[in-house]
Amino acid sequence: MDADDLDLLQSVGEPTDIAAGKVLIERGQHGSGLYVLLEGTVIVEAEEGTRELGPGCVIGERALLSEEGTRTARVRAKSDVRVVAVDRIAFEQLCERDTALASRLSDAAN
Repeated sequence: MDADDLDLLQSVGEPTDIAAGKVLIERGQHGSGLYVLLEGTVIVEAEEGTRELGPGCVIGERALLSEEGTRTARVRAKSDVRVVAVDRIAFEQLCERDTALASRLSDAAN
């Protein structure tokens, strides 16, 4: 995602600090929002494998973009992290204003 998209997401979210080891997202649960990672590292455990993500990454978007609306991965903080949390309603309203945003997020997620 480019800086403009990240700025858009951050503009509708709430900054939040999360301690190392805490689970942000649990596989199979309903997707209530997404996170923009500002500082720190998270570990994503998905069917396709495990990977680490850092600042500038968006996590949790797949559940908001899918028809099922459920989480496809478990995400936990590897270190203390600072994120911007964007709830589903704010995300949907943002996508109504910027109709191409969901498409760009979907492309970035794949």
